Amino acid sequence: MSCVTSPLSAAEPADRPPHGPVRLSRSVGALVGLLSVAAALAAGHLVAGFVGLSASPYLAVGNTAIDLTPLPLKDFAVRTFGTHDKLVLLSGMALVIAVLALVAGVISRRSPLPGTILAVLLGLVGVAAVFNRPDTGQLGVFAPVVSLAVGVVVFRYLHGLAMRRALDDQSSAEPATGIGDQAPSRRTFLVSSAAVAVGAGVAGLGGQLFGNRVNVEASRNAVGTLVAKTKAPAIPAGADFTKDGTVSFITPGKDFYRVDTALTVPRILAEDWSLRVHGMVDRELNLSYNDLRGRDLVEQTVTMTCVSNEVGGPYISTATFVGVPLRDVLAEAGVKPGTEQLFSTSVDGWTCGSPVDVVMDPARGALLALGMNGEPLPVEHGFPVRIVVPGLYGYVSATKWVTDIELTTYAARQGYWIDRGWGVQGPIKTQSRIDSPQGFARVPAGKVVISGVAWAQPTGIAKVEVRVDGGPWQQALLAADVSNSAWRMWRTEFDLKGGGHNVECRATDKSGYTQTDQRVSVVPDGATGWHSVSFTVQA
Repeated sequence: MSCVTSPLSAAEPADRPPHGPVRLSRSVGALVGLLSVAAALAAGHLVAGFVGLSASPYLAVGNTAIDLTPLPLKDFAVRTFGTHDKLVLLSGMALVIAVLALVAGVISRRSPLPGTILAVLLGLVGVAAVFNRPDTGQLGVFAPVVSLAVGVVVFRYLHGLAMRRALDDQSSAEPATGIGDQAPSRRTFLVSSAAVAVGAGVAGLGGQLFGNRVNVEASRNAVGTLVAKTKAPAIPAGADFTKDGTVSFITPGKDFYRVDTALTVPRILAEDWSLRVHGMVDRELNLSYNDLRGRDLVEQTVTMTCVSNEVGGPYISTATFVGVPLRDVLAEAGVKPGTEQLFSTSVDGWTCGSPVDVVMDPARGALLALGMNGEPLPVEHGFPVRIVVPGLYGYVSATKWVTDIELTTYAARQGYWIDRGWGVQGPIKTQSRIDSPQGFARVPAGKVVISGVAWAQPTGIAKVEVRVDGGPWQQALLAADVSNSAWRMWRTEFDLKGGGHNVECRATDKSGYTQTDQRVSVVPDGATGWHSVSFTVQA
């Protein structure tokens, strides 16, 4: 009796190959995960280019990470990485996201479900980050939603192609190795993967280009020359000792320190800018750029200092600002009794509370600044308009891209950094710094010039003293005194023998206060202590 074999029993079905269940190799799974996340982020960035770059899921998560980072870690980042802290954050985020993408692909070697779940979770994080950002409009959430959808669709699509490729490879006794001999499924996977990679690159670049399409430089150029009716005192030739190693008295815009929370610099046209002044006032004001531009402008040379500046640190710079006296604007609005702080908000949502009594003090000269060092404000330093309040650390005085001012109390509102553990008032402390010689420098024997800078805004510097190796204090020669709201350069000389030496400096302000030698960290309201430098005199 003969046995007849049916066609169905002659071979295993295509989805159950003879060598067991189909699964992706680790490298292919990882590639699928990586390409899917790249496509998701690029798609979200492209949409954000039209609705506002701050809505990009990548940037929104980065900004949220900045907001949620504990204060000690933020202080460490600024101290360690300086103005490169944002680049370090974005690079670290890219690394973490890449690892998660690789993991998503590897754990999805048998089924797309684990990777899909992880993709959805990552997408929801982006949606939540954008939804809670104060600087994204109602359409902003569209960017992370598109990002989530693209990530899931691309992941499942590439995963399906990869599974078909794996099935063909497993079913073939001799898998093809040459490009021309590859099975259709393998060619389709490779072509699709390449297309996704190229598409992600084009979308990401397109989002960046569209997001920066606002021609801020044209708007800056259209402002023209800002001529102050009230001029600042001219900077005398002897205002610094650059030949002896100090920084220049006026800091060029490109060298002016920048410490802020903005991952992307806001790009606002002067013609689109407006300022609302409200709260505890007699009348609300809504001012345009032309409203300020048409007023009598004043000029003031101011040294600005960051509260994160360690003893001897670099986060201090000086510029000549042109703008409208903030006191005049507040007087026009009418400040009600009981008002304690000027609560200002940047276009990117950053907030700052300045003491009203300081802002209203005519001796301080607080400004709504429009210009800096003879030109309209640089974009990264607050164009079109920023606040400058001499004598206060920047975290309570220097709102860039300001768009809202509310007169209120400290109990009612707390600024960005106050809510994170920093002091409320933020007066600048009397400090000094050695610029030359630098730490561990080797200098010739004989007369050694020691130079630096001191500041005590708005009191002014009366004297600076220097000592070497714990010896007697020697009073330094001070450069010309430009303004109590500006720093002051100093220099002195010592006849030193060969070998290692340590130099210290201390400043005394015009009130008679001499800076303390007690070392205190920058938290919560600024560092204190004498700056010291060790160097070697060559025998």
